[in-house]
Amino acid sequence: MKASRIAAAGAVAAAAVVVLAPSALAHVSVQPEGTAAQGGYAVVDFKVPNERDDASTTKLEVTFPAEYPLSSVLPEPVPGWRTEVTRSELDKPIESHGRQITEAVTKVTWTATGKGIEPGFFQKFPVSVGALPDTTDELVFKALQTYSNDEVVRWIEVPREGQEEPDNPAPVLALSAATGDHHGSAAGADEEPAADAANANANASASASATSTASEGSGDSTDTTARVLGVVGIAVGAAGVAYGVLAGRRRDSATGATTST
Repeated sequence: MKASRIAAAGAVAAAAVVVLAPSALAHVSVQPEGTAAQGGYAVVDFKVPNERDDASTTKLEVTFPAEYPLSSVLPEPVPGWRTEVTRSELDKPIESHGRQITEAVTKVTWTATGKGIEPGFFQKFPVSVGALPDTTDELVFKALQTYSNDEVVRWIEVPREGQEEPDNPAPVLALSAATGDHHGSAAGADEEPAADAANANANASASASATSTASEGSGDSTDTTARVLGVVGIAVGAAGVAYGVLAGRRRDSATGATTST
């Protein structure tokens, strides 16, 4: 009896986990594509699930942290969505790669031009951002999610370490420690090594192609030589056979003549 009660309690707990897990995880979040290192640049995805069964998500507004202004914010076009970038004057200019920045992106808004995010689906909104600050290990983005029934869900509550996750947590981007490859690197500086690598790969491919072509040519030459030698060998063999037959006939003729005599 005791064992059956324990089993029943376990089943109820498991069912509760299954029921509660989707609601606990189904909120607007932000994750990097790869690494988001302090002082560097990164592409981050704002992931937006649809939590309603009878309405579609038609709008997403993401506010960027004013205390850590980013000099570069470039949204990737998303089919079926119109993107609007809002820039504002900074209270205090910042230095970025040798030049003074007096304004920064404070908000990015995506508005559906079609059905939006329908029930049972989610959508990612990629954004290239930088240079990431090197004085904090996280960035908090507050987001507003609007549904087709005019409901607005405010994902603006900042999670606190050691406390339970709030009902409507704001998306938080964790930053990794600065590295030599990312710290203080400009977009152009990141692109140049990439271009060099691309050129090196192209050169390597061309060299490999040339080597392959040369090898193929060498193989063709060898095959041609083998064919020629084979033909010559056949011709020589045929000539030898013909000579042997002719010689035999001559001997037979000679022998016949001697016998007749």
